[in-house]
Amino acid sequence: MRNRSILCLILLFIAAAMLASGCDKGNEDAGPAGANGSSLRGQEEVHAEPFEVTIRHTQVGESKKFRLAILKDVVRQTEADIPGLKIRLDGVDSEVNRKEKLRGEMAAGKPPDIFDVFGSPDSGIYAREGLMLDLTPILDELGLKHKIRGLEPYTHDGKVYGLPAGASIEGFFYNKAYFEEKGLHLPRTLDQLEQLAEFIKADGKIPFAQSSKEAWVPLMTTNNLWSYFAGPEITYGFRSGTAKWTDPEVVRAFEKHKGWVDKGYYMPGELAAEYTDMRNQIISGEAIMMMDGSWANSVFRDPDQAGDLIGKIGYFNMPPEAEGDPYIVMNDFNNGYGFSSSMADDPRKLQTVKRFIVNFWTEEMQLRGLKEDGVLPALVIDAERLADTVSDPLLQDIFNGVEQIDISYPAYDALVQTPVNEALGLGFQQMLSGAAEPGAMLEALQRTQQAANTELP
Repeated sequence: MRNRSILCLILLFIAAAMLASGCDKGNEDAGPAGANGSSLRGQEEVHAEPFEVTIRHTQVGESKKFRLAILKDVVRQTEADIPGLKIRLDGVDSEVNRKEKLRGEMAAGKPPDIFDVFGSPDSGIYAREGLMLDLTPILDELGLKHKIRGLEPYTHDGKVYGLPAGASIEGFFYNKAYFEEKGLHLPRTLDQLEQLAEFIKADGKIPFAQSSKEAWVPLMTTNNLWSYFAGPEITYGFRSGTAKWTDPEVVRAFEKHKGWVDKGYYMPGELAAEYTDMRNQIISGEAIMMMDGSWANSVFRDPDQAGDLIGKIGYFNMPPEAEGDPYIVMNDFNNGYGFSSSMADDPRKLQTVKRFIVNFWTEEMQLRGLKEDGVLPALVIDAERLADTVSDPLLQDIFNGVEQIDISYPAYDALVQTPVNEALGLGFQQMLSGAAEPGAMLEALQRTQQAANTELP
């Protein structure tokens, strides 16, 4: 200790008092930062060597600008918490990320450090390959295990491999001003919904905005229909083999959707339309209703995107077949973030994981996501505080929609295998174009399902 004290005195005169304090035995024994990250700001870390972490996100485009702003603020705070850290943001379209880029990176065993990931089934597939970081001990350490809702899609063999960014439901956005002008009322049954569509079509408007270039967009409607006709539990049965795509009530749902197409309830040529195009159909006044996820509400609350329609858009759940029947609505937590298992090999990167989680899953950020972007919180938040945050009428409609749900279900693509999902998308687009009939398309899909069921999950 005598030699070490002399060394400290020398450093004191040569460098500065700050560096001298770095030789103190207390600092010498300082461990890694705890959940509050304070020790990372310790003087021994001032000259930490730079290192980089990449975050792959899907907050691309005007409609996701608020979500991107929140992510950037989380990034700035995380960088401030950890000396030397530089986070590089890599923005990729959601479908391209899920179906192409991330899949290829996982196949090569080199995913980004932090990445946007679909909870089920994707996180389970990647976790089984040892490519995703087990967050279970981290959540225990941070005290968040019971404070984040919707962990089920990311939980595999009792371990958590990702975290939901928020929750969503799917239903109809509609032009309230048009409904009021025409004396229309919200539908309480599917028949009443079709009557509205007939009225709107006769009035020279498009009943339902739609864009089918990406098949998952129109399949939101069909998924809700087959969950009503055949029951929401049937989608679980496709993979287990207890249900078939050719079951009569499933076929009926696809025939119903095809019937709406044949009746002219959608814009001609919408099969080639991009996802953002259908929102423009509503904003332009061409279309009156639109089936979409609750996340779309931010578009209609942004003056730069919605223009004169600010305050004139409402929301309702797809109604059941008969009045008094339970409301069955898609409600899940499948969009979130995962972390590469390689992050565990570098203490500073592992600390970055913890700081990112601490900074993202806070009441402040989750409520900001709700208020600015309309994303329903994944963090458990007091109901009164939620109510105080939500004053916008459209958000109130969506919360009313959540409260109305009797039975919820996850989206179909969270339950079926990737080859089935891809075959369904292609076959469904062929059905919409008239190149295939619903029954024949579903028979082919069932063969794909049976083949997928013989393979490992």
